[in-house]
Amino acid sequence: MEKKKVALPLVCHGHSRPVVDLFYSPITPDGYFLISASKDSTPMLRNGETGDWIGTFEGHKGAVWSSCLDTNALRVASASADFSAKLWDALTGDELHSFEHKHIVRACAFSEDTHHLLTGGVEKILRIFDLNRLDAAPREVDNSPGSIRTVAWLHSDQTILSSCSDTSGVRFWDLRSGKIVQTLETKSPVTSAEVSQDGRYITTADGSTVKFWDSNHFELVKSYDMPCNVESASLEPKHGDKFIAGGEDMWVHVFDFHTGKELGCNKGHHGPIHCVRFAPGGESYASGSEDGTIRIWLTSPVSREESDAVPGNALNPKVKAVADEVTRKIKTSLHIGTA
Repeated sequence: MEKKKVALPLVCHGHSRPVVDLFYSPITPDGYFLISASKDSTPMLRNGETGDWIGTFEGHKGAVWSSCLDTNALRVASASADFSAKLWDALTGDELHSFEHKHIVRACAFSEDTHHLLTGGVEKILRIFDLNRLDAAPREVDNSPGSIRTVAWLHSDQTILSSCSDTSGVRFWDLRSGKIVQTLETKSPVTSAEVSQDGRYITTADGSTVKFWDSNHFELVKSYDMPCNVESASLEPKHGDKFIAGGEDMWVHVFDFHTGKELGCNKGHHGPIHCVRFAPGGESYASGSEDGTIRIWLTSPVSREESDAVPGNALNPKVKAVADEVTRKIKTSLHIGTA
């Protein structure tokens, strides 16, 4: 009889309120890391392979809607309902700067060259901060048609994209002119927009649809109807042959990129899923939920016999041993707030 394949996630506790955003760093010499944003106002940094907690960034006074790591995983940025975006030292947990806004900040993103921070929110203004001159006034682009929900950089930091909470579509802005050069049309507001690791595709979630767009020609490549309203979707970064989506039904769905066929369905969360993201190597993916937990799932489910041999908080014993050593070294030199 064929062994039944099951998905056994790592369950990461620590947040006291819903997890609303997840971001994986690229792979660094010390591995890769996962930063989470939550309505409890404290972004949390974790080892991306094992889910082990590394530190908590304390200082915001409102819900944190977005958080991200720079290319080298040395700095963290966070966007908050307390009308600020903050820059943190990822190694010490120290707040490096607070960028004040006049309303809720919903999204933030480091430029590829790590020299700039992009923010957007309820003010309907895109702001670009120079991280080499923290006290300098930001560049502002203020023609957004609605409250900004997501932001991202592409085309070697020459273009930025944004979507709105109350207006459908994705807009592309040329940084030289500060003007919208292209709009991708969707039926509903886009709640998730991800640029693929190779820069080839943009993955969007709007309503009950996941779409894939050519990032250079702005053409629709694939569009799939989902079994429910989904809030987030992510494309597998290594082979690009599958994608995940999560939303109101509390399940993480896995689909074939080429056909749209559902390959798997991971159950375990006890509330709607707000965000899903693949790890940079594609071997696992994370989901964040209204239930306050993060779950990390293996891309290829293991058999029951294999899973019995894996400790409860490890994707793989050898991986965990290496990751634990990296985390131990980090903790001995860092002084990040307690969970």
